[in-house]
Amino acid sequence: MKTIIMGGGVVGMTMAYFLAKDGHEVTVIERNEAAGRETSFQNAGLIATAHSSAWASPRSPGILIRSLFDKNAALVVKPRIDFQMMGWGLKFLRECTAERFRVNTLRKLRICKYSEQFMPEVAAETGIEFHHLTKGLFYCFRDQAHFDEVSKGPNLLAENGVEIQVLTPDEMIALDPAFAPYKGTVVGALYCPTDGSGDARIFTEKMAEHAQAKGAKMEYNTAIKALRANASEIEAVITDKGEFTADNYVLSCGAYSPLISKTVGVPLPIYPVKGYTADFPCDEGHDTPEIGGVDEDVLVAWGKFGDRFRVGGKAVFAGYDTGYKPSDFTAILNTAKAIFPNSCDWTKPSYWACVRPMTPDGPPIFGTAKYRNFWLNTGHGHIGWTMACGSARIVADMMLDRKPAIDIEGLTLAGNRYAGAYPAA
Repeated sequence: MKTIIMGGGVVGMTMAYFLAKDGHEVTVIERNEAAGRETSFQNAGLIATAHSSAWASPRSPGILIRSLFDKNAALVVKPRIDFQMMGWGLKFLRECTAERFRVNTLRKLRICKYSEQFMPEVAAETGIEFHHLTKGLFYCFRDQAHFDEVSKGPNLLAENGVEIQVLTPDEMIALDPAFAPYKGTVVGALYCPTDGSGDARIFTEKMAEHAQAKGAKMEYNTAIKALRANASEIEAVITDKGEFTADNYVLSCGAYSPLISKTVGVPLPIYPVKGYTADFPCDEGHDTPEIGGVDEDVLVAWGKFGDRFRVGGKAVFAGYDTGYKPSDFTAILNTAKAIFPNSCDWTKPSYWACVRPMTPDGPPIFGTAKYRNFWLNTGHGHIGWTMACGSARIVADMMLDRKPAIDIEGLTLAGNRYAGAYPAA
């Protein structure tokens, strides 16, 4: 069966690998010159099941309001006339109840836990080296009340199978001495020993190579303009290099998916949210942490990838703008330098910004959309790297008329209560 995959990021290329392995004749269409050159290029790199909590929570409205008065806030809404953002924002606020947070978090967790089993399996069968560290992740807290809330009260993730340990600063330092400068700032951390980190770009590039070895074709430097459809099915992908046809079409273009799906009348509840990362060289002379993590009170993440140390953060609502300037990184870097002053060479930054495909409720979207041969594997938000392998297996099973190994309730377009509820991009 001939399948076209639209999008060459970690989600699309992992999908290409699984489908080629299942015997599909696969073609990947990607507008960039190689795989993994957008959101997968320099993301935070955390493979983080314990970070699968939905963004929309009872705390979120207060964070949004405070962000309007703080230029260094981790969450920034750029004032602009944007009906898509307004519609998305209203739906997001509707999800900020305790009950909706629980439902959405458990849906995301379902995929993350399923995906966990495939990463080592794929790495073993392909031999891919991608700076994979499996020493766990720290989720750190500066605010005692916030830490007490998550560490002493019921923990939704722990109640549903995620191994979580509550650590003091001294216990963190015992696991990784590089955290010693952090002791005066952090009050404690949740530690998930089954989480880890890895370079999503390298993984994506290697998955493209392995998919090609199984017969997949890569159409790089090819921009998708639109889809063409009849009443029941997609007929072609229209690009700047002509038309491409297949039996099945899979949309995995991240935040850009709504721009493509709307050409055949399929609005998707996805909005682009920009994030920033910066890489710095590190070597044996630096005290670089081996355990990645997130400062949950300022929303700064970090991780080590071979001879590079990466820090990232912010969530900026500014449409499809991916531009950046050094000053955009000031708050992130000030935080990271205070935590890890000797972790890397701070004078040699490599900056990056990209947009992440966020749904109002949080979970991604799988399955068919309006047309029998139009498949979705998109909307993974900030943890597409964590979900990529499991998502590929789920959608591949659906395409081959096999029952997915996990419950996909609430994870399809038909099951998404915001599908078509506001204008597409």
